[in-house]
Amino acid sequence: APCSIPRSLVISPSLGGTPVTPQLTESLRRILFGGTFHVFNYEWRKSFFQFREPDSELSYILEADRGGARAIQMVIQARIIKFLLFSQPGITDRRTVHSLSQLQQRDQDKALAAALSDSLWLAGQEERATVTLVTEDYCITPHLDYKLDDFTEKLQLFTFDRKDDVWKFILDHIQCFKAEGSHGVILFLYSLICSRTVDRLRDDLSSNTSHLLHLSLGNFVCRQALLNLLLTGRASPHVFNGTLQFGEDGQPLERPLLGVLSRSDVGYLHWSREQMERGGLPQVGSMLKTPRFPVWVCCINSSYSVLFSLNRSLLSDWRMEHQFQLFYCNGQNSQRSTARLTVDTHSHHWEAPPAEADPEKRFPSLEMTIRTKWDGAAIDWNGTDPFY
Repeated sequence: APCSIPRSLVISPSLGGTPVTPQLTESLRRILFGGTFHVFNYEWRKSFFQFREPDSELSYILEADRGGARAIQMVIQARIIKFLLFSQPGITDRRTVHSLSQLQQRDQDKALAAALSDSLWLAGQEERATVTLVTEDYCITPHLDYKLDDFTEKLQLFTFDRKDDVWKFILDHIQCFKAEGSHGVILFLYSLICSRTVDRLRDDLSSNTSHLLHLSLGNFVCRQALLNLLLTGRASPHVFNGTLQFGEDGQPLERPLLGVLSRSDVGYLHWSREQMERGGLPQVGSMLKTPRFPVWVCCINSSYSVLFSLNRSLLSDWRMEHQFQLFYCNGQNSQRSTARLTVDTHSHHWEAPPAEADPEKRFPSLEMTIRTKWDGAAIDWNGTDPFY
């Protein structure tokens, strides 16, 4: 069968690496889907990491898909922002949103390579990372009960034990992640699993969550364990801090529930109108809510976006939290500029307007998400119509 990836994005066997084995392709399917019959649907296969126009106001923003791959794209978006604002020498004094909008294509490529290698290195326990690319030939002959997808069987694995080498290798092959037809999000996801290793992932997950994707309304979407793997390097299934040994009744649980064990470098906030109305909103722990850098992936009504601050000390100096600016991007084509919100936690406590019938106007979803971190904050959109 012909490879579904354009020839220009297929690597030469002379590059080296290790060919995928039948055992690994089966393990990849099981850890992703829970079985070997499922394959990625069209929505996933067409997903890759594409920036907006270089040298434009939103040149730092990835175009996000509507399907399940969006969650992965938005975590990488958060890491891109972290890299551009906080990981480059010499920009501390002149950190502005404007500096994000001056990116040329080479700057975009470097930021994407840094964000991807960041996640892989973290998943490999900061000791090693694996990058998977597609080669010309089938590495294996699949079993009869195994559904072929034309590229998983052609994977070549490249493993590195220095983070800088991972970044350079991804940068050299950045087209394999950012070009149309590259299956870039899937290749990154395979790289993430191989960097973590299937054995470690099985240890991370609990009996209730044995795989990383689940089927929702006909599309595969990311479980919390996959988000936590992207954010922290460990696929813990829950968002609270630490490990829960006892249930609400005080009785020991048959199996402990695994939460987040270490502070993430980019954070996570979660809010859902439906869960709030049912009283079942998960309480995100401080390991995710208070990350090392002031950049948060937000899951708002099951849709993913990113909030960030330009001020690195926002999370380490409580005086900075009296009044501060947050910036917001949702990766959708309809967004024409970065939204700027002023958050005031000091002067007056926020109260919902009583007369407003529309729940979205009464409790704007993004504002409610921000209040899961800064309770009671008053939020000013500075002239932008509230959206999320």
